[in-house]
Amino acid sequence: MRILDYTIVVSTKGFCHAVDITDQVQQQVDASGVQRGLVTVFVVGSTAGVTTVEYEPGLVNDLEELFNRLVPPTLDYHHEMTWHDGNGFSHVRASLLKPSLTVPLANGRLRLGTWQQIVVLDFDNRSRRREVAVQVMGE
Repeated sequence: MRILDYTIVVSTKGFCHAVDITDQVQQQVDASGVQRGLVTVFVVGSTAGVTTVEYEPGLVNDLEELFNRLVPPTLDYHHEMTWHDGNGFSHVRASLLKPSLTVPLANGRLRLGTWQQIVVLDFDNRSRRREVAVQVMGE
């Protein structure tokens, strides 16, 4: 079994900005030569998360509205007492979504549905340059 590590860099706008990275992850799988195994996608940082969705404007807006209802940016968060950086809501949102995702790999292709894409959601309160670790494991 081989284990190969790659990094994807994504520029984000914050505030629930969703970026489709499916093609970039598949490019790393192609470069690895692995045909069967697992791909782990992990966003580095504590104010972003990774998931799969049907990446289309309506659903992207629905996700933003959902997170605004569940974890509003306007509440007082205990995180602010320590850091005073205005992004306590970002940390809470990221902890709900989680930083990683594992996708099966078959015949050198990500086993995703037709309308299923891998996305990074950046919850921070400013633009960021995000590193996404991609680890391809298999044979």
